Amino acid sequence: MPAETSEMEWDDIDTFLTEHCKDELNLIGQHYPKKQAVLIDFQELEEFSPHLGEKLLNNPDEVIAEFNKALEKEKAHIPFSKAMDRANEDIRIYARFFNFPQEQQIMIRDCTSHHLGKFISVQGLVTKITDVLPRVWKGVFVCKRCKRETIVIQTDKTIKPPPVCEGCGRKEFDLVAERSKFSNFQKIEVQEPLEMLKGGEQAKRISVWLEEDLTNKVLPGQRIIINGILRLEPPKYKGTVYQKYIEANNIEFTEFEFEELEISEEEEKKIKELAEDPKVVDKIIDSIAPSIYGHREAKEAIALQLCGGTPNKRLPDGMKIRDNIHILLIGDPGTAKSQMLKYVDRLAPKSLYVSGKSATGGGLTAIAEKDEFGEGGWVLKAGALVLASGGLACIDEFDKMGEEDRSAIHEALEQQTVSVAKAGIIATFRADSAVLAAANPKYSRFDPYKPPADQFDIPPTLISRFDLIFPVKDVLDETRDQELATHILNSHRLSQTLAKASEEDIETLKEGVAPPIDPELLKRYIAYARRTCHPVLTDEAITRLKNYYVDLRKRGSGGSVPLTPRQLEALVRLSEASAKLRLSDKVEMMDAERAIKLVEFVLREVGMERETGGFDIDRIMSEHPKSERDRIYTILSIVKGLEEEYDMVPRERVLEEAQEYHNIDNRTAEKLIQELINKGDLYEPRHGHIKSVNR
Repeated sequence: MPAETSEMEWDDIDTFLTEHCKDELNLIGQHYPKKQAVLIDFQELEEFSPHLGEKLLNNPDEVIAEFNKALEKEKAHIPFSKAMDRANEDIRIYARFFNFPQEQQIMIRDCTSHHLGKFISVQGLVTKITDVLPRVWKGVFVCKRCKRETIVIQTDKTIKPPPVCEGCGRKEFDLVAERSKFSNFQKIEVQEPLEMLKGGEQAKRISVWLEEDLTNKVLPGQRIIINGILRLEPPKYKGTVYQKYIEANNIEFTEFEFEELEISEEEEKKIKELAEDPKVVDKIIDSIAPSIYGHREAKEAIALQLCGGTPNKRLPDGMKIRDNIHILLIGDPGTAKSQMLKYVDRLAPKSLYVSGKSATGGGLTAIAEKDEFGEGGWVLKAGALVLASGGLACIDEFDKMGEEDRSAIHEALEQQTVSVAKAGIIATFRADSAVLAAANPKYSRFDPYKPPADQFDIPPTLISRFDLIFPVKDVLDETRDQELATHILNSHRLSQTLAKASEEDIETLKEGVAPPIDPELLKRYIAYARRTCHPVLTDEAITRLKNYYVDLRKRGSGGSVPLTPRQLEALVRLSEASAKLRLSDKVEMMDAERAIKLVEFVLREVGMERETGGFDIDRIMSEHPKSERDRIYTILSIVKGLEEEYDMVPRERVLEEAQEYHNIDNRTAEKLIQELINKGDLYEPRHGHIKSVNR
């Protein structure tokens, strides 16, 4: 049994407030009611009185009540800047505690019945918030019979009327809401930070109740530390199972991201030794999904994506430059796209995996809706891109998402924010996450006789937000097929014979299957690189990137655009990420060359014009590439030319002219005519005849 606290020890609270909180009390006088709380450093309190510190952790209700009593007495000495009655009991000042030691923090999943009524500190990610609602704290009750008034201070979560009327002894009362006093009340829901989970663990959640100055402080997606008391909420219906919640005493904001993953001194030593290896970048690339054969360029891009560019870059006008790298894999079925996403999801220190088939626009971004959690009111909920902020969001089956759902993520990909405007609620959330998405071609499999870009089933406005787009093709090639089969079968054999095979056999089988760098070490390497490296461009790298951009733009002819400023920014991000992989603070020539090589690979695969052999970024970034725009103008000019001969131009004549003089086959010409009709440039006055809208 803990010893009783003596009156002398309670007097220590007055001494502590006088010695350590004088500035805080003065601030309350200057800013009340905006500032209503005295912030008390727990470690200062523990140093001043170890017994008080221990008492706060084990019996917080008693200690906080004594602090509030002491603050009630202090009201008379506070130099309020406005004329107000210092004895007015409606002026409420709270004691709020912060700076608890790391060992005092517990995981949400570890909040058990042993912690009930104890002071705990929990770190979490805000997933839901409710409206701010009024909660009665001083109830004015009127006896139904004799009309006598009684005031009762409410300390519980349910209204407690007086036991009996002092005038007539009856027990029937009415609450007079107009004369009662209310405080602000808000509920939020927090879940465990993703980087604290192991393997496939499900993130646990808990409700947090906020009052007065703590309300309207947080938004979904923010990472916070909640200091408060673990309590039980009675079941709504008769039952024996109670819900846990935390009655918050204070909230601390933290900007920690997944790069703040704990790294021991021994692990840091291993990371630095690994960075000194001249082949470290190749080893990292080979450690990305090693069980999946090939796709080296895509794996190299993913390695760069995990590190990202230099963060927190702002232009002189205040605009923030995106540092996250977005990658899209579009490929034939069975080419291990989903497996690659799953592997990266496990490898990234902070990540979320979602499937486009089951994801909605709100589920990816954020929504406002009515929910029981908000007592039937409006609730703001964070989606995957908000919750993964500071990390990686893996979106599978990207092409299976609906048109409206895909359009919801435009802002998140480029501006790295999510805006919600619904039912009078207007809010902007941070969605600073990199996106790795996977999709299938328009007709399930790539047609080798058509340009890959023509087979993407994703709108150009959305696809243009991705820095790199990789077509993953299942090509029939006997040599490659043999290598792939050997790789897959060795992987299966290795998993089956680990217990029985000799060390020599295991080492042989591991070649090309086992990652050169252990996944746990690689995870910490990435976190360390993101935390410690903020590379800047050297003059050599700037010159190389500028010359490449200008030279490639020169190659554009007749209106084709090989590269846009958006790709130049992507080149910078990729170069910075390459420097981070080497744990370097300088972007050197080799980093610029790595970025250029990847962008050239993507342009060759999806942005090459077959007719000219040149690059046209409009193949993937806009609805019509240069060659198709030329054909559209040709069809339109043919129609306008024939209108001098015909009042209504026969469709057959247009097809003949297109084939004979411009080498446009009938199928393509028909498609272009129909597109011009759909867009309103042509119309069909009679079946088989067409006219231009502006003659």
